[in-house]
Amino acid sequence: MVGDHPLNLAFRFFLELAALAGFAALGWTAPPPWHWAAVWMLPLAAAAIWGVFNVPGDPSRSGEAPVVVPGWVRLGLEGAVLIGGAAALGLAGRPALGLAVTLCVLVHYALSLDRVAWLLER
Repeated sequence: MVGDHPLNLAFRFFLELAALAGFAALGWTAPPPWHWAAVWMLPLAAAAIWGVFNVPGDPSRSGEAPVVVPGWVRLGLEGAVLIGGAAALGLAGRPALGLAVTLCVLVHYALSLDRVAWLLER
């Protein structure tokens, strides 16, 4: 599968990091002193969502997770975290960067159509 090719997995990893950075940037826009908590809590919440829910046997992940979900749910959660991080960049005052990350997410999923189909079958 192309979706689990090491280069595409590395690409997705960097998109995950960009999403977490976007949520942190959005957290920094909260009023002081709350911005310190938001900088940590928003990315941690996104990372928890990313790591807790999984589809058994997903070849691009360990296949194990505390909460088993159908493939369409996992796909929706991934999209929400990745696109949500891009939107957070825009809301944090970096709209061009948010748009660039959004386009990269779309490219990633275009390169991962086999994985998307696999998830939708589960």
